[in-house]
This record gives sequence, structure tokens and C-alpha cells, in this order.
Amino acid sequence: MTSTATPRPLVFTLGHRELIIRRRYQLLSIINDILIAVWFTIGSFMFFSDKLTYAGTWLFVIGSIELLIRPAIRLIRQIHLQRLPGYQGVRAPESEHDF
Repeated sequence: MTSTATPRPLVFTLGHRELIIRRRYQLLSIINDILIAVWFTIGSFMFFSDKLTYAGTWLFVIGSIELLIRPAIRLIRQIHLQRLPGYQGVRAPESEHDF
């Protein structure tokens, strides 16, 4: 016998300030991810030319540094959320796909 009941959706209540903070850091994370892709793509094409290999290597270094920025964005966002009233000692919910 198969159950036809539809699962209930999960509902999360976020405060207005929390939502604004999350959106800002999400935007920063998206911009950072786009820049990472740009640096590595351009750097990859530069490796096709011997004259551009040095510049391409620098773009790979910049892309690698930007990979370090992503967890920094998450950490700063977490600290920012912790400073909100009612968040002391509570970790903000995150998913594995969180920014």
C-alpha cells in the first residue's frame, strides 16, 4: 500500500536583518565564484601561448587566493549573524551547498 500523503514543506522563519545579511554574503560569494572561474579560464587559455604563460600563472595564483576568500566570506557572515540579538550561542543553519 502506497501512501498518497504529500510531505509537509519545511518552513523557516528568518528575521528581516538576518535575511538581508544572508543575501549580502550570498551575493559576495557568487561574485567571488564568478571571478574564480574567470581567472582560471583566462589563465588556461594563456597557457596556449609561450609569451602569455607567465601572466597565465599569475591568474592561477589570483584564482587560488580567491578560493581562500570563499571560506572567509562564510566565517565573516557567521560572525555577523552571531552578533544579532537572539543568536548568541546559536549556529546559523547551513546546508552543504551554502555559500
